[in-house]
Amino acid sequence: MINKVVCLMFFSKFKQKKMDLNAAVTYHYNQFPPVELDLGGLLPQLIKATSALARYDQMLKSMHNSELLLAPLRNQEAVISSRMEGTISTMDEILLFEAESESEENSSKNFRSEVLETIMYRRALQTAQSSLEKGYPISSHLIRTIHQQLLSFGRGAEKSPGSFKKEQNYLADKIKKKILFVPISPEMLPEGLDNLFHFMDQNSFPDIIKIALMHVEFEALHPFEDGNGRIGRMLITLYLWKAGLILQPHFYISAYFETHKDEYLDLMRNVSGSNHWNEWCEFFFKAVEEQAISNLEVVEKINELYDQMKTTFSDLLASKWSVTALDYIFTNPVFLNSKFTTRCGIPTPTASRFTRVLHDNGLLRVVQEASGRRSAVYSFEPYMKLVRV
Repeated sequence: MINKVVCLMFFSKFKQKKMDLNAAVTYHYNQFPPVELDLGGLLPQLIKATSALARYDQMLKSMHNSELLLAPLRNQEAVISSRMEGTISTMDEILLFEAESESEENSSKNFRSEVLETIMYRRALQTAQSSLEKGYPISSHLIRTIHQQLLSFGRGAEKSPGSFKKEQNYLADKIKKKILFVPISPEMLPEGLDNLFHFMDQNSFPDIIKIALMHVEFEALHPFEDGNGRIGRMLITLYLWKAGLILQPHFYISAYFETHKDEYLDLMRNVSGSNHWNEWCEFFFKAVEEQAISNLEVVEKINELYDQMKTTFSDLLASKWSVTALDYIFTNPVFLNSKFTTRCGIPTPTASRFTRVLHDNGLLRVVQEASGRRSAVYSFEPYMKLVRV
């Protein structure tokens, strides 16, 4: 099994490093889509995945404003998906950056490069979701666009953002200096992508099967010099949403893949090495099922917290603006006091009183004290405890 401590999703050009090719698995030319799947054998896990996803989606539909309540979960996915590629940041750092953006006090120089790279992931995901809402298809053009945004800053900025690979890349164990997987050649990539998008548009397999096959195929194509894993996981959410399997694009699967990273990498490699499409699909369906259950638990807790806080805010603030304040703080669980008092639509003196009362009652924690012209930064701890990863 691939050891996740020493094996990284590290792709480079052959001419840059001398590595052993003996252990390498090569892309499965002319084998996608698979001619046969054991649909009977896959059916039990497929039903479990579909059922769990339906329960999760029903919860989204029952929420009075799922976009408002769950917007910070995009940051959670950005943190975990980026972490799988070695970019380490925290939810608190990401939300602090977002809180300080567009303010005179903000400077990207105050944040680690890993934080900014993770922010680029979240923004690329938003760009992709916005494009689908406007009716644009998932296409080579769209994935190049989101890739350009994803790698617009940090280490990836020197790895051809928005451009498909022009030289062969590979997955390597850097410590053992062994190449583990050789993706499709650059010359065959356009045909491979066309084949993938045609499969997603025209094949009659159930949508979850198509999405399972799409993900492993995209990773095997590895169309970019860097950022393929993050784009590939992003596409899972986008296709689930595009297919109508989820009401809003709030299904994020990276947490399961991170927890089972060894198995995740092995099974994708075994598709090319041993034609194990069925084994991959079963793993993917299990990932969807367990992540849907986990997501459902988080969403239920968020929904319960919102309902509880409606009463709490009303009692503490004793104002017709209490729900307005609650909605702002739920959407921005880390926020500058100056932005809250001037942008939430509440009269400034009233908003200022609200933050004092909520802080005094333990609902807000001071992240940064006010200093000179610099506003205080608050964290809404009841929410943050639910979404920290």
